[in-house]
Amino acid sequence: MTVTPSPIAVPARTAHRFIEVDQVKVFYRESLPERPDAPVVLLLHGFPSASHQFRRLIDTLGHHYRLIAPDYPGFGHTRTPDGFVYSFERLADVVERFTERLGLTRFAMYLFDFGAPVGFRLALRRPDRVAGLIVQNGNAYAEGLSEPARKFTALAPDTPGADQAVLDMFTLDATRAQYEGGTVDPELIAPEGWLLDQHFLDQPGRKHAQRALAYDYKSNIAAYPDWQAWLRKHRPPTLITWGRGDPFFPEPGALAYLSDLPDAELHLFDTGHFALEDHLPEIAPLVADFLTRTWA
Repeated sequence: MTVTPSPIAVPARTAHRFIEVDQVKVFYRESLPERPDAPVVLLLHGFPSASHQFRRLIDTLGHHYRLIAPDYPGFGHTRTPDGFVYSFERLADVVERFTERLGLTRFAMYLFDFGAPVGFRLALRRPDRVAGLIVQNGNAYAEGLSEPARKFTALAPDTPGADQAVLDMFTLDATRAQYEGGTVDPELIAPEGWLLDQHFLDQPGRKHAQRALAYDYKSNIAAYPDWQAWLRKHRPPTLITWGRGDPFFPEPGALAYLSDLPDAELHLFDTGHFALEDHLPEIAPLVADFLTRTWA
């Protein structure tokens, strides 16, 4: 019996680069698509991760789209100068300047977790540059905050026990739980993700950076009405893919987008926060189809 092998899906080529942005040495991954004018997608990662969380998505879609994933200050391989002040406004400042340094004038944005507050700040500043949104467990509504998330984001530096509660989020057990929590089959979650995240969290100065961002997260909640108003005004083409078992941003956060974007495409998956880790085969084709239609 002769077996004819199936065609092999060859991963896209990816470049790994640094660029200087206002004294911040920003690391980023960029796919090298077949066409120089390929649609651009800015991949904005979450906590406690970095651009490596998108590596398989880049491998899968990078032939046809220019996928660009930077590491924020305080994350991954990006390096900041002494005295850098960590806040979501500053992260957005650096990402905005990053897009300008690369000459990006039109792009879709993939908003995941921390990517939502960074991306929505960028959208408010540069609405003409946003071709569309892919939202994956990136919250913009009070309905999308679980009770533990509400309690955590309400912490302030002078709250008794707050510092310990924040530091507990930076342990290996907590990092692993963010990947496996809410999943149906934890065996589908590769351990490299949380181990690499923990490696970066344990680098000098990183817990200081993450502590500052944890206390600043309430600035995002205060900005939700502004982000929602932007969505109603601009009505960007939007694809929403969401792990409904996310312990931080549960399913109501995904459904809430439809109040401002009734034409958005919504897909819910039986998994947790890092939905790409175990549902890439389902999510990648949705992203490809959305980008094809958005950039037609």
